[in-house]
Amino acid sequence: MQDPVEKPKKVIIIGAGPAGLTAAYELCKAGIQSLVLEKDNMVGGLARTLNHSGYYFDMGGHRFFTKVKTVENMWHEVLGEDFLKRSRLSRIYYNKRYFYYPLRAFNALSGLGFWNSFLILLSYLKARLLPDKPEETFEKWVSNRFGKRLYKTFFKTYTEKVWGIPCNEIRAEWAAQRIMGLSLLSALKNALLDQKNSHKGVIIKTLIDSFHYPKLGPGMMWERVADIVQKDRSDVRLGSEVNRFFWSGDRIDSLEIKVNGQNELVNGTHFISTMPIRELIQKFEPAVPERVLKAATDLNYRDFLTVILVINKRDLFPDNWIYIHDPNVKVGRIQNFKNWSPYMVPDQNKTCLGLEYFCFEGDGLWTKSNQELIELGKKELEILGLALASDVEDGTAVRMAKAYPVYDSTYQESLTIIRQFLSQIHNLHLVGRNGMHKYNNQDHSMLTAMLAVKNILGANYDLWQVNADEEYHEEIRVGDGKEADEFALLSSTQPQIPERSLARTKKLDSNEIIIRAFARVDKLAFAIAVGSVCGLAIFITTLFLIIEGGKIGDRNLQLLGQYFIGYTITVKGAFVGMGYSFFWGFIWGWLIAYLRNLSSGYFIHRARSKAESSSFRNLLDYI
Repeated sequence: MQDPVEKPKKVIIIGAGPAGLTAAYELCKAGIQSLVLEKDNMVGGLARTLNHSGYYFDMGGHRFFTKVKTVENMWHEVLGEDFLKRSRLSRIYYNKRYFYYPLRAFNALSGLGFWNSFLILLSYLKARLLPDKPEETFEKWVSNRFGKRLYKTFFKTYTEKVWGIPCNEIRAEWAAQRIMGLSLLSALKNALLDQKNSHKGVIIKTLIDSFHYPKLGPGMMWERVADIVQKDRSDVRLGSEVNRFFWSGDRIDSLEIKVNGQNELVNGTHFISTMPIRELIQKFEPAVPERVLKAATDLNYRDFLTVILVINKRDLFPDNWIYIHDPNVKVGRIQNFKNWSPYMVPDQNKTCLGLEYFCFEGDGLWTKSNQELIELGKKELEILGLALASDVEDGTAVRMAKAYPVYDSTYQESLTIIRQFLSQIHNLHLVGRNGMHKYNNQDHSMLTAMLAVKNILGANYDLWQVNADEEYHEEIRVGDGKEADEFALLSSTQPQIPERSLARTKKLDSNEIIIRAFARVDKLAFAIAVGSVCGLAIFITTLFLIIEGGKIGDRNLQLLGQYFIGYTITVKGAFVGMGYSFFWGFIWGWLIAYLRNLSSGYFIHRARSKAESSSFRNLLDYI
């Protein structure tokens, strides 16, 4: 019997952002034509680049940095020499001071003050020894890794400004995806020690100090991809809005789109969607079950707008961007586009800034006129001391709806219901940030599209595991030898996303439960923390006695001179005492962590031995 002839594939892609155009690009490589439908009149989605009077600006600031080799290869293939290597400088504006981010120890110490720094370290130690469980919210996730005091100082105000909801209503998954493995002590190790040595060949993604960037902004990348796929007989149709998805049984049959006021029917064999899930579900015809429709309606989004200001000054500040943690202004972040790429500003004697305001579509900020927003931006620049309003010579404002999927207290339940329903639609593939209601970076959005194309070609990747496992996204290995060879092998091929069984997802095996319950303490990190607290305690106490004239407690503290050679109640003695105290605090901290790991390792060894035969090497490896 002759095998049936396979029907030619016709892939319809909704959305011409990074995910949608990556899918079209990969399909072209596979020799499959596609049709990309974009309701806006330009490509790029949130990663678009706009042009105002010759000044190019990026919507949100998009670093091109990834550990996914296939994504990096695509960037270089498309942009070639127009793909610039840029240094990163970003700071936090807090309490009228600037703090480097990633953290620089002495900058943070001088900015926060010795006493506040001391309390932050105590708060961190408390969080590490007595973490707040279960770790379900953003507030708990950050507090457990940075301490409650540093969370309130640097995270709470800014995060609530961005999302418009309290931090105890934001799910921990958002922090896990965005902060990616960073903690107070990993930041301190990065600041105090050589990066490669301190991480044994591991660089935390949040701490990178350089990145790539297209010469004329990220939109340049996606405009070129759109040109490439159209030259390869695929089509990108702008101004084409999807009105309805016609479905029956286990598949999408066709779409109804609106172009220039006219409705048109589009047929396809496979459909890739990057549109917000809420809109997707609401456009199904016939209507989906009421439970699924309600779940979609309950998904929320955060919108934002950018106020562009052209300033008649050559240099304002050296940063690529600044995070604004000041509650006295509404602006959340300020981009300096000339520092992203000098080619984005036509006159190097001027500066182009992007002031980002986070809001909800239809609220007071969103409905302001462009001129009102420009005046607000000028006023807030003066409040922050970055520029004079009189130096602003031009400006505009651009709004972006549904820029960020919100990880609120109900989103997981809603998404589970929707995913269960959509799992029966075999020719519909969800990709990208809004397409999956998942706060992906650009590279992860692109990876979901690449894997969706692989699935259309016959593979069976679980797209929902992209940017889900800490092992997948937390760190980059750049070590020598076997470790580097293994990473190079994995990253040079299509990344295999682990597929977990339902039982595995719901219930951890006994080994993992034991290990998570008795998590290993990092000896070096704990020793640095204890040493820092001890050193600061002696330093601050000595300074206090100097201010008080050395009369209070003078005799008792002078006894330290018998043990700390050179210590006196003077400024010089304060530094001598801090050095000694740090040293002995470090020794005791390391010893305490070692003994704690030894006892925990012994307990784990005994627990494992009861369940299965285990070697003594497990104990030694743990310590």
